[in-house]
Amino acid sequence: MRYGLIAGSGRFPILALEEARKLGHEVVAIGIQEEASKEIEPLAWKTVWISLGQLGKLIDILKSHEITEIVMAGQVKHVSIFSSIAPDWRLAKLLLTLREKNTDALIGGVVKILADEGIHLRDSTFLLKPLLAMQGAMTQRKMNAAEEADVRYGRRVANALAAFDVGQSVAIAERACLALEAMEGTDEMLRRASTLANGRPITLVKVSRRRRHMLFDVPVAGPGTIAAMRETGATALAVDAGRTLLLDRERMLAQANEAGISVTGFPPEEENAGA
Repeated sequence: MRYGLIAGSGRFPILALEEARKLGHEVVAIGIQEEASKEIEPLAWKTVWISLGQLGKLIDILKSHEITEIVMAGQVKHVSIFSSIAPDWRLAKLLLTLREKNTDALIGGVVKILADEGIHLRDSTFLLKPLLAMQGAMTQRKMNAAEEADVRYGRRVANALAAFDVGQSVAIAERACLALEAMEGTDEMLRRASTLANGRPITLVKVSRRRRHMLFDVPVAGPGTIAAMRETGATALAVDAGRTLLLDRERMLAQANEAGISVTGFPPEEENAGA
């Protein structure tokens, strides 16, 4: 089986390529020069590099390799998308049609253009289903009552935030929202929250977008998340079960156990609709 993988930053594309190799899949990796690691090269059947904004080149690469299915894996920083991008004519034309300059609108527009060219996006987690968060406590320490109260409040705030395609995470302390994630990403949001916490423990809440597909922008946590939580005094992490990737899962949870951090999966909001 041959398909394409658009690689952003982080461990997500590396782990996906490792799994594809185990399964004997031929994967053409299209690495985003500003984001992806060179580690993808030995793992892919073939690697081609493009810059952010080269939508026309992406389509040419996929067609030249007779690829009709692609996966998006890894992060592209929101600030890079909207401030560092040098669009080619195809992307520039798309940008002029966008009513809103957010990730949903931009990637949704790219997906439509690719579909018009006969290229379709696959679920970005299909190679890594075992790494999706389970429901319930995943660490030795379960959340205490104060953390659970923070999560109940934080999930309402985070799901409202996600509906506007602004961010996926919030930082809560004593049922007060210290910070909302925007273009800076989760780790920087936590650092900002820590300056406002006055020594109070922080609860980090991450949610998935309120959409039924998992084609792109899937919430991710990993060892780096735990390191940022330790640095900023965060003691609990709440994620959407079945819709959040825990990269390097065993190492991440071992580090959480060592730090006394609780990691818990909750049913996504859409599953509770009408409940």
